[in-house]
Amino acid sequence: MGYTHVFILLLIGYVVFTIDKKQKNFPVPMVLLLIGIGLSFTPFFADIEITKDMIFDVFLPALLFVSAYQFKINGLKKNMGVISVLSTLGLILTVFILGASVYFVGIVSLSFMGALLIAAILTPTDPVSVVSILKKSSNSPKIAEVVEGESMVNDGTSVVLFTVISHLYLSNEELKLVSALWSFVSVSFGGLLIGIVFGWLVSRIYHFTHHRQYQVMLSIVLAYGSFYLAEHLGVSGVLASVSSGIMLSWKLQTTDNEKDYRSYLDAFWEVIEPSILSILFLLIGIEFMKHIDFQNIGFTFIIFGLSLIVRFVVLAGILKLFKKWRKEFLWDDISLITWSGIKGTMSVALLLGLASESTGQADAILSLTYGAIVLSLIIQSPLVYPLSRMFSKHSR
Repeated sequence: MGYTHVFILLLIGYVVFTIDKKQKNFPVPMVLLLIGIGLSFTPFFADIEITKDMIFDVFLPALLFVSAYQFKINGLKKNMGVISVLSTLGLILTVFILGASVYFVGIVSLSFMGALLIAAILTPTDPVSVVSILKKSSNSPKIAEVVEGESMVNDGTSVVLFTVISHLYLSNEELKLVSALWSFVSVSFGGLLIGIVFGWLVSRIYHFTHHRQYQVMLSIVLAYGSFYLAEHLGVSGVLASVSSGIMLSWKLQTTDNEKDYRSYLDAFWEVIEPSILSILFLLIGIEFMKHIDFQNIGFTFIIFGLSLIVRFVVLAGILKLFKKWRKEFLWDDISLITWSGIKGTMSVALLLGLASESTGQADAILSLTYGAIVLSLIIQSPLVYPLSRMFSKHSR
């Protein structure tokens, strides 16, 4: 991808995000995706390729860090229990129930491990623009906080689970539950620990650096450094970036001049985030036509429908199991959280990672999963606002 490509993609992103600022309900990811699909038919963009390394090493650390840094600490404290359970137990249940459902439906003769792999790719959620819409249209800020918090944490846990399942699938090994769970726990906690320690150290260094420009540079080092260090040590770089962003935000909140510290940081990252998102969603659209198999489009719709049903069942099972959450989350709330679980960047990154390692043996999985991701962006994104408004009126 050349500099001219990047310039044009950023310009398109600027136009789309400018329109978003003027509209209440403007599904940015869907619009960028459709534009990207259109660009894929032009010779200038047809040869562009996106890889797992491009997304993981360049784009993801920044996106993960800024989402964690900007997440309100008070909202995280209030909803820590729900977010933690949905991002761990909820994630594991979703993968196994969705995987079993896809397998028993008998889609294109997939093995059980192949069905689990599809489920693992589709489990991460991407709340880009959805959260801002929820905050404007929903009566309860809790819904937006849970959707954003769940996505932020399960980005990391889903990568760990995907890594375990993809290894078993590609090596034809049997699933050893105890070993898989131990790998999931150790890699996840290792990433969290590195992010927390690295975030704490950088927050201390902030007090010795009075130039705001250098503090911004430190935040870049924190976002990427925690990610690369964790990956080098064999633990979750995704969770390291997330936990480092949360730690920095929390430590800044405890200082007397928090607003002063955040002024430059916010200004910088609020430019970086939409710039990266513009390029990413346009690239996802451009890449779509290379993976989709229209002969299996019916199966793609089935997988997309199953992913929504299973997400609703798991959310309802968890949130209605505990008495406290049963009162806090009504059925309308559960339905809205279900619908807001849109697939996006992380799912595509996992899918491209599989493509780079499978050497053709997972073509059906790649086609079906990419199609389900695109359906999620196209169908779910534009309906978040009207559904949120409808449920808000019911709760009045």
